[in-house]
Amino acid sequence: MSRPQRIEYPNAYYHVMNRGAGSRKIFNNDEERVLFLAIIAEAHIQYNIEIHSYCLMSNHYHLLIKTPFSNLGRAMRHINGVYTQRYNRLNITDGPLFRGRYKSILIDSDAYLLQLSKYIHLNPLEARMVDDLSDYKWSSYQAYIGNCARPSWLFQSEIYGQLTAAANKGHRYRLFMSDIKLNDKIRNFFGKERTSPILGDEAFINSLNPLNQSEEIPREDRLFNRPTINKIIEDTASEFFLEIESIILSQKGRGRKNMPRKVAMYISKKIYDYRLKEIAEAFGLAHYGAVANAISIVTTKLIEHPELGLKLNAIIKRLDP
Repeated sequence: MSRPQRIEYPNAYYHVMNRGAGSRKIFNNDEERVLFLAIIAEAHIQYNIEIHSYCLMSNHYHLLIKTPFSNLGRAMRHINGVYTQRYNRLNITDGPLFRGRYKSILIDSDAYLLQLSKYIHLNPLEARMVDDLSDYKWSSYQAYIGNCARPSWLFQSEIYGQLTAAANKGHRYRLFMSDIKLNDKIRNFFGKERTSPILGDEAFINSLNPLNQSEEIPREDRLFNRPTINKIIEDTASEFFLEIESIILSQKGRGRKNMPRKVAMYISKKIYDYRLKEIAEAFGLAHYGAVANAISIVTTKLIEHPELGLKLNAIIKRLDP
């Protein structure tokens, strides 16, 4: 049986979920949950995705995502792939963590955004992990009711905007959640054994452009169509208004950070999956350890300096319009 098609277009909303392989735990402790949320922050910066609500359970997670740049697949490959790598490193293990590709449902946001946030936030209560949702700290519910600071990557205004009262959004959202009964459409939709890839009425479904429906690109096809490392270097140099040689050549001496060079290495590996050895050769490095170090530096800088993420996205747009 063929896999259901992904539907991607600018400013689409998705309910995204994935489970551990064999129902195994994907979050064993708070350290791993913090790690996952840090990767969410990275994905927000690198791919401009917006998280509108989330909930981390023990063996699965829920995300409500908006994609201004129609790049859900790319962002989710980063989230699931990087978390698996870091989870395995942390636990000294290897192999796949998740049961397969993530499940995504395209959402009619005008009709179901608020109600879907309730479905996501109710998970710990439904699983009897807590008696009061305000006691569960690993969902966006705490930020919505004002119990904690809002992460920079959590977007609340659109869900708040669907509440009936304009003032004191946190209090109003708490009142909304106090009625734990789900909207009939949401309850029936998720109560089915096999859910549709679209949550919306017939008019919403008919409005979707068939050209936006596409299978996830197999890895071998993605590798075949990816830009060359030289092209990555060229477009990185253009974005930073530099000569190509300044990206290729290593700059010696203290204080020589050459962040554009590191960004080009980062894009080559993290976005287009070139081997470290291939990248090292393209940048004239004797050993690929320097590439891994550059990638680590860029990963940290992307969190500390969001403006670097804008540059990175602009380069990717040049390479993959």
